[in-house]
Amino acid sequence: MKFPDNLKYTKDHEWIRVEANEAYVGITDYAQSELGEIVFVEITTEGETLEREDTFGTIEAVKTVSDLFMPVGGRVISANKALESNPELINADAYGDGWIVKIEISNPAELNDLMTAAEYQAML
Repeated sequence: MKFPDNLKYTKDHEWIRVEANEAYVGITDYAQSELGEIVFVEITTEGETLEREDTFGTIEAVKTVSDLFMPVGGRVISANKALESNPELINADAYGDGWIVKIEISNPAELNDLMTAAEYQAML
């Protein structure tokens, strides 16, 4: 299982990769392995500004549906359109092609409240 050092992690198993004032958000390799085969991702918040821990969408696996939570507050700029026809990209490449949304961060200081890779691994 991978835990890239360039990401920050949440207790709810989301990751965030910051690039300037924007960031990519997805679920961790651990989360996708626990969910199993992912069959559908629904993002209904594109264009909306959300607070940290607000629900930004849902992810559906063969046996369950789970909410997706914002790791930090911000505006959802776009959803990963590739997931519409290939949701299994999350299973294949959770930290790369399987990103879920791109956001514009409202308060970069909130990143300090997230876990490092080592802290996330210790939590598991």
